[in-house]
Amino acid sequence: MIIQRPRYMKKLISGMGTNQVKVVTGVRRCGKSFLVFKLFKDYLLSNGVPESNIIEMEFDKFGNRDYRDSDTFYQYAISRLNALNGKVFILLDEVQLLDNFSEILIDLIGRDGVDVYVTGSNAKLLSKDVVTEFRGRGQEIQVGPLSFSEFMTAYDGDVWDGYAEYITYGGLPAIFSCEDSEGKVDYLSSLYRELYVRDIVERNNVRDSRNVEELLDVLSSAVGSLTNASKISDTFKSNKRASLSPGTIEIYIEYLEDSFLVRRAKRYDLKGRHYIGTPYKFYFSDLGLRNVRMNFRQVEETHLMENVVYNELIFRNFGVDVGVVPIVEKSSDGKQHRKQLEIDFICNKGSKRYYIQSAFALPTLEKQDQEERPLLKVNDGFKKIIITKDGIGPHYNENGILMMNIYDFLLDEDSLSF
Repeated sequence: MIIQRPRYMKKLISGMGTNQVKVVTGVRRCGKSFLVFKLFKDYLLSNGVPESNIIEMEFDKFGNRDYRDSDTFYQYAISRLNALNGKVFILLDEVQLLDNFSEILIDLIGRDGVDVYVTGSNAKLLSKDVVTEFRGRGQEIQVGPLSFSEFMTAYDGDVWDGYAEYITYGGLPAIFSCEDSEGKVDYLSSLYRELYVRDIVERNNVRDSRNVEELLDVLSSAVGSLTNASKISDTFKSNKRASLSPGTIEIYIEYLEDSFLVRRAKRYDLKGRHYIGTPYKFYFSDLGLRNVRMNFRQVEETHLMENVVYNELIFRNFGVDVGVVPIVEKSSDGKQHRKQLEIDFICNKGSKRYYIQSAFALPTLEKQDQEERPLLKVNDGFKKIIITKDGIGPHYNENGILMMNIYDFLLDEDSLSF
């Protein structure tokens, strides 16, 4: 099954000829290699690039093990380049297995007409490595699991059943190869055991993998909730009967972020115009991975929908924060009280900004007022939006707030521009 990834393809294509190494990163098994070695290669061939001008190397294959030696691969690449005319594309998979890979790749992109695209295991090649290894000559393209719109291009069913599948088993492409729900659970469970936790432990020399796994359990149960390292440390003491300092917890969280398993959303004070140091919210890059971590307990649609909305905004290249709106209110006794209202997401991209509430349902006027109130307290001209699970198509209510359901939001990339 071929699932197209148009947004990422656009990034790969726009990177052609930029004299930078295009480094494709992302959570394990999200489809990085398929994107580069199938979809992008097919694009090159269909646009007249001779197959001989596409140099490929998959360093994780046993038959290519000799080319992991930097001198061997370099001589091979140079001999191929010297025999070719015109634009040449070099596609390398699991490039971290190549000795001195950054020096070799910088040398190659310095040659006329050479374009280099690489993927790497997130255990060895992370966002921070792109900055340090390539010294300004690397362009990172972060790839995530399938967005819901991508998922639905391969799903054989209606949008409602598709959404239920998506928030349960997630969007890793190989999910479509699993025959039934039991196969999906087994696949997701094995990924945790054999890839994700092992990668984190080995890369960072963590002595006890159980602490990483238990931290994943804590974050899984706290999706969309405010927390911080101190609270998590207290949870370890009370529930896990383990002692991990807040400093150690913070380091482990950074490991999880490096692996692209989780993302941290910071809080932003809209009146003071500054970030609030703590607490944060955490969201999982793939809900299937989150849910299997919880043995499919705590599958509350409210929090899962909020996670889906967050991931979609990241997929659309927005910077996403949690909004804090400080207000002063008078109580019945006439005293003034300070309090903070929360907006689920502040989304920024260039000159665009949106304020978004993820509200599973608005069954009463009281609940509607609760969701609208923080938005109406923001005194600027940027669009305010409430996304619900169900409801009619996009429309503006009497307070000028754009209302839409989750399906319209996810399936129309321009839905926020309504």
